[in-house]
Amino acid sequence: MLVLRVLIGLGLAYLVLLLLAWRFQDRLAFPAPRAKLPDPKRVGVENGERVELVSGDGTKLVGWYLAPKKPEPPPASPAFPGLLWFYGNGETVAAIWPIVREFQPPGAAVLVLDYPGYGGSGGRATEGALYAAADAAYAALTARPDVDPRRIYVYGRSLGSAVATYTAAHHPVAGLILESPFTNAAAMAKYHYGLLPRFLLRLSLDNVANVRRVSCPILLFHGDADRLVPTAMGMAVAAAAAGPVEVVLIHGAGHNDTYDIGGRSYRDKMWQFIGRTVP
Repeated sequence: MLVLRVLIGLGLAYLVLLLLAWRFQDRLAFPAPRAKLPDPKRVGVENGERVELVSGDGTKLVGWYLAPKKPEPPPASPAFPGLLWFYGNGETVAAIWPIVREFQPPGAAVLVLDYPGYGGSGGRATEGALYAAADAAYAALTARPDVDPRRIYVYGRSLGSAVATYTAAHHPVAGLILESPFTNAAAMAKYHYGLLPRFLLRLSLDNVANVRRVSCPILLFHGDADRLVPTAMGMAVAAAAAGPVEVVLIHGAGHNDTYDIGGRSYRDKMWQFIGRTVP
């Protein structure tokens, strides 16, 4: 009887675990930290401005637009490349703006938005809401008079890699930059939550399926000591791409220290990639 009671207790506990996993998987994938969006001028980013957008589902989004720092002598064309920046699942513009400022490529504009439910944006974080926000961000960046719509680049880190590959699969882009990309939500769930059955998963976040539809050049960074998103996942994303891929392994970097360990070589590699001339 004791063994039976233990088995029944374990079974009930597992059922509760399944129910919680079903109910709260969006919160696990999208923790949605809140933070007030800083005024770029007040923190010393003179070429920055606060932007407000509305996504297709009516969600109000906020973020930063960093105007291109015009080189000397000025280029023949008045339009510059544009970079869409999609951050990781625990970040906000308020948390990463120093990195965005430091990594802004010379002669390129940058647009970074808080996802729905994140930072200072409204709405609720869901997979569909993130993609709707990406569509709105792409439309806003290409509409800028100082941005060349033929030279839109997309950067995505960790969770942002899924938003970035979605954008590249659904819109014309000149290049795609991925940092620490996972293959898809199912593989991540199996890696971190192996006891849970796959039928519970509602999320897709499928980088592999998206890059198979992307023919533009891809630059992929991954830390070779990443325990959260194994390096093998990044290599699988690279292998699935339809277009040319350059892989840069950041030696000794885990998941959250790639900027620090990659340093200037990381930044310069990104700048070189975006500085290419698109025919």
